[in-house]
Amino acid sequence: MLRSLTSLFPVWAVLFSLAAYFSPATFTGLKSNIVPLLMIIMLAMGLTLKPADFANVLKNKKAVTVGLILQFSIMPFVALLISMVLGFSPELTVGMVLVGSVAGGTSSNVMCYLAKGDVALSISMTAISTLVGVIVTPLLVEFLAGKSVDVPVSGMLFSLVKIVMVPVVIGVFINSFFHSLTGKLEPVLPLISMFAIVVIIAVVVALNAGQLDKIGPIVALAVILHNSIGLCSGYWICKALGFNEKTCRTIAFEVGLQNSGLATALAMKFFTPASAVAGTIFSIWHNLSGSALAGYWAKNKLPDSYNRFEGAIK
Repeated sequence: MLRSLTSLFPVWAVLFSLAAYFSPATFTGLKSNIVPLLMIIMLAMGLTLKPADFANVLKNKKAVTVGLILQFSIMPFVALLISMVLGFSPELTVGMVLVGSVAGGTSSNVMCYLAKGDVALSISMTAISTLVGVIVTPLLVEFLAGKSVDVPVSGMLFSLVKIVMVPVVIGVFINSFFHSLTGKLEPVLPLISMFAIVVIIAVVVALNAGQLDKIGPIVALAVILHNSIGLCSGYWICKALGFNEKTCRTIAFEVGLQNSGLATALAMKFFTPASAVAGTIFSIWHNLSGSALAGYWAKNKLPDSYNRFEGAIK
């Protein structure tokens, strides 16, 4: 039952978005809850992690290193390039750059599992990129969008520590010492995260209801291009580097699926509601594209040669 509810995330996101668009007053009052909701999401993520997930980086250091480099290079620079080509305003550009500069999203772990990827590697990469992003995200946004808008690097860094690092660390601590409790909660955590993200999406849609019909379609095009380039680049670059099929699929999801909820919250806190539109649309779209790609890969068996070479590249 719970799995069915969470698997319908795109449907819930669209329904709540429509409700917010036609009745913005219902959701605008929840604006101040965006950061607390995101902290709940990050705490839920931490409750599913153990210190071993971070230690696994040492076992897969080559794959993790390549994934992190692709994550924090392709996605932010492609976001800026797309924004320039489409002639975005500074506020829409910074929103796109924020989406490109945050860590990988937790949905990548689910998609990786469905696509027969390396789930342990996926979890390790999500955990590490989340922590690395605390420092890297503000610096990337400043470097790529700082000429157009004022980027409060120190404020953003402090917020990322509070919003991301502290809840994740607390979650990991609780899961390590009280796993009997968190094990019982684990089936409910995806549903809690999904509900929090859906509410965040609805708030952003409500705050932009007056101009969404103008900027929504062009931002949706940018998001689709951004996500598609991330997925394709992550897969084919890893192929070119000689990684096995399982690892290529895993890194493709880690690169292409972003923590767009975090990007949305940062945009709302430090910039404008319009800057949060990219993160809002990305939250919906990458779950649709990720599910479609995972379904396609799930039907395609891994090459027979995979078992011979599994683990050869670490």
